[in-house]
Amino acid sequence: MARRKSIHIGEFKHVNPIPNASRIGNLLISGVILGRDTNGAMPQLLEDQCANMFGHMKAIVEAGGGTTADILKMTVWLQDKTQRGPVNAEWLKMFPDEDSRPARHTLQMDMDGGALVQCDFTAVID
Repeated sequence: MARRKSIHIGEFKHVNPIPNASRIGNLLISGVILGRDTNGAMPQLLEDQCANMFGHMKAIVEAGGGTTADILKMTVWLQDKTQRGPVNAEWLKMFPDEDSRPARHTLQMDMDGGALVQCDFTAVID
């Protein structure tokens, strides 16, 4: 049996032949998560992309055997890092307890294909 397990979710697939995440033991690390909808279209609004991105993150950690409570670190890239409001809105919905939130770092990056935001995360699953 393979030590590493690839994690795939049906509603969000990478174009390249890579999984949504990979797990070894209790460590789960995602690939890049975009804000595409379940049909593969990129919404124009940052708010919609953020909602989709957080939804994909939840689906990925659950497919890997965990919950959002297992997410330890999240990195977010924004086309314009001054536009953190929509990210923070989804962040607070997913992690409402200020005493139990993952670490997070936000960076600015030029993105293609209409993407305004993307992320990756690390989870430790008991």
